[in-house]
Amino acid sequence: MAEKRKPQDEFLPGTVWLVGAGPGDPGLLTVLAARAIGEADVIVHDALVSEEILAGAGPGTELRYAGKRGGKPSAKQRDISLALVELAQAGKKVLRLKGGDPFVFGRGGEEALTLVEHGIPFRIVPGISAGIGGLAYAGIPVTHRDINHSVTFLTGHDAGGIVPDAIDWQGVAKGSPVIVMYMAMKHWPNICARLMEHGLSAATPVAFVCNATLETQQVLETTLGQSESALAASGLMPPAIVVVGDAVKLRKALDWRGALAGRKLDPDPLGQGEASRVSGAG
Repeated sequence: MAEKRKPQDEFLPGTVWLVGAGPGDPGLLTVLAARAIGEADVIVHDALVSEEILAGAGPGTELRYAGKRGGKPSAKQRDISLALVELAQAGKKVLRLKGGDPFVFGRGGEEALTLVEHGIPFRIVPGISAGIGGLAYAGIPVTHRDINHSVTFLTGHDAGGIVPDAIDWQGVAKGSPVIVMYMAMKHWPNICARLMEHGLSAATPVAFVCNATLETQQVLETTLGQSESALAASGLMPPAIVVVGDAVKLRKALDWRGALAGRKLDPDPLGQGEASRVSGAG
């Protein structure tokens, strides 16, 4: 594909690009993200950015790890933001590379505000969020007109590492036909209890998608009522995306990666029957 660069696409010394690396599969990098990786003087990257993606960096590029993982020593956010400022002030082409999208629970807004505070020119390059792309790789669409006309995205922990009290759990449980949660596995028993306390049935479908889009991707399908014991028995570990709602049922029909491995797909995952499927087409 021939690329015609616009002025905003020039990666200039003394600037910072905040770039989303997508959910993991290097093939999901945007054209701009891949080019920025190859042109950057310094890449400040998160824990979820793979070695395969970082391999696209130039031979003289400095790689700086700035990952945050629960329960492990992590760089302080303010220190990361100020490091971006210092590197730009030194005349470097600075790439802040984040898993998923920098503005979806990625603290990209906080870092950009620090750059504004210090007068550092910056550019945002969105990435595919794991809550959409990761679920698509699991065969779970976040919207489907026979199921939902809205979807709620939320984080399973706040800046202090606990379940956010600011979330209106009652409103989410009653008003969200599909709920997609980031960083929710650690506190899942607490979150699950809140959802059922506020009206969600124990039979509500749930899926945990670990290492989304990677070759090591694992998917656990269960229900709210059985999810705590099923998760404990599975041995699955973060990072994971959790999705709650009838959209999970569609995986029986849309697990395209499973089909490549021999899974037989169900053309009627919602049990609507042939007449309903035909009348709903278009």
